[in-house]
Amino acid sequence: MTTTGYMSGFGNEFATEAIPGTLPVGRNSPQKVAHGLYAEQLTGSAFTAPRGENRRSWLYRIRPAAMHGTFAPFAQPRFHDRFGEAPVSPDQMRWNPLPTPEAPKDFVEGLYTIAGNGGSDAHAGVGIHLYAANTAMRGRYFYSADGELLIVPQQGRLHIATELGVLDVEPQEIAVIPRGVRFRVELPDGASRGYVCENFGAMLRLPGLGPIGSNGLANPRDFLTPVAAWEDLDGGFELIAKFNGHLWHAPIEHSPLDVVGWHGNYAPYKYDLRRFNTIGSISFDHPDPSIFTVLTAPSDTPGTANMDFAIFPPRWLVQQDTFRPPWFHRNVASEFMGLIHGVYDAKAEGFAPGGCSLHNCMSGHGPDAATFEKASSADLSKPDVIADTMAFMFETRAVLKPTRQAVEAAHRQRDYQACWAGLQKHFAPPR
Repeated sequence: MTTTGYMSGFGNEFATEAIPGTLPVGRNSPQKVAHGLYAEQLTGSAFTAPRGENRRSWLYRIRPAAMHGTFAPFAQPRFHDRFGEAPVSPDQMRWNPLPTPEAPKDFVEGLYTIAGNGGSDAHAGVGIHLYAANTAMRGRYFYSADGELLIVPQQGRLHIATELGVLDVEPQEIAVIPRGVRFRVELPDGASRGYVCENFGAMLRLPGLGPIGSNGLANPRDFLTPVAAWEDLDGGFELIAKFNGHLWHAPIEHSPLDVVGWHGNYAPYKYDLRRFNTIGSISFDHPDPSIFTVLTAPSDTPGTANMDFAIFPPRWLVQQDTFRPPWFHRNVASEFMGLIHGVYDAKAEGFAPGGCSLHNCMSGHGPDAATFEKASSADLSKPDVIADTMAFMFETRAVLKPTRQAVEAAHRQRDYQACWAGLQKHFAPPR
């Protein structure tokens, strides 16, 4: 499958057909669908959800999704929901990039769970994974019934062929694959790595803008959903499912990417992070990082997210009489950070592209000693131009519980706390 185009807008009601005349007119499930296709509804929300929250699409496909063999357990021990297998330490943690695999590994084989909370059965919480892959998913298709997948490439492009069309995604872009949508990942550049947040809770949406007004942050028209594209392939294929925290696989004798047309508002999409309209202070003080939110998944507590996805893109810092980098802080929320490109402005060294850090609830963190000393003596008559960078954060309301493999990993930086050891005592009370 090749990319055939995109439709613009976030959460729109789309209609697209790869063969003219595929979509029925005035109804969803006619007695006979055009071209001998099957009608199938894919629903991502409760049937009775309010109209503004309801997400579903009608698919017109060569074979219904029910056609596959019996599922059996699938062994991929590094990708799971076993969060917090031991007591969770309040230590700040940081990891080097996930090593590139030596043996051939596709996207599913290359997934590595680092932390998470909640679970799919409660429809709350997140799973946070890394991936490092070096081969395409050949004859293999995957879906998660547990949550929608927010994929953040860091190295190498991804060609993601889904039931509803094709996403071509490069570093500094993201892709979101809704819960249950089947897909295959190919690697146009060979070895690839990045980050995945599996959102078990309410679906991601754009944050409210409040006093910012009607424009700013991520603009809806910059989100792109693929037009319909299909393949009609027979053969001995494999369908892998993540269901209730476990992986399963079943034989399937055809490609499940056989949707010739679809309409609705439940579909994959992509977004270019470089189009984010950054908001900041032009007087004094550093605003809360919530102004960098791209997408949010609400919880059952108003104003508190199941997860937020925020970025730290290129921007100008012009605040006066202000410590311009992110300040020292402790949060009720828990923060997982990754670096896609360049250098993060709060860490002078040790935080490499492809790496990640975890600062859990009420664990103190902030700029390292070198960044603090530099910013404390900076000339504030000149702006700081933060250029050639892209960092991000998955923030959750619940404690992120690292997996045993992440805590014990060889690429974990066990001396991370040393980055604050050089902070000097400057206290000088009046005499």
